[in-house]
Amino acid sequence: MTRAVEISSNADSKDLVTGICSAQGLEFSIVYFQGSPSMSFAEQLHRLQAFLDADELHDEALDYVAAHGYLTALSICAETVPDREWIDALFAEPPHYTDKAQHEEVESTLVLLKAHIARQLASDEEFELPCDLDLGDEPDDSELRGWCIGFMEGVFLRESAWFENDEEEVSEMLLPIMVGSGLFDEQPEFADIAADANLMDDMIVQIPEALTALYLLLQAPDEKPAILKPRHH
Repeated sequence: MTRAVEISSNADSKDLVTGICSAQGLEFSIVYFQGSPSMSFAEQLHRLQAFLDADELHDEALDYVAAHGYLTALSICAETVPDREWIDALFAEPPHYTDKAQHEEVESTLVLLKAHIARQLASDEEFELPCDLDLGDEPDDSELRGWCIGFMEGVFLRESAWFENDEEEVSEMLLPIMVGSGLFDEQPEFADIAADANLMDDMIVQIPEALTALYLLLQAPDEKPAILKPRHH
């Protein structure tokens, strides 16, 4: 089960949703708040997770943990991707919503989650993933692998924007996430890493640090971080 992101409730959540959606170019009515005006952000995320993890979605749609990785990449990218574009890409094809209210709730909460992730990245605290930093005995079935794949999907959505100015540094900072995704295991250098359990573990635990480094490099270049270095045990 996906570990829920810990978020405090917001007494002005209705105003917050309205403001963020308006700023992002999405005009949603807040119908779904009318039935439960005190719904906290944590409750909204719980409902979003239930929707994204349902079997009814398209096979290529991202589940909650993968969507979190995807939104993290979008929050780091130097180029802003329009909400309509990234929401459509997340689902692969339009979901079958029960009604307009559910449609608005899901998309509004996705926008809120993206904004929350951006605030986390900009903070001084280490970024916390919604899953353990462990690929386990079956990496392909682990939540971390799903998160990393989702992140790389976000990178692929604007690949040129990631690499156009600092290709070497960005590639090195992305390495722990690329390794975690398993998408590149057929390449010899990645296959060598995957075959070394200690090296894999060393890479994986660097993911939060890599996210901070990428955010600083692409969003605050004046605070350019040092390239991550391998850790020696």
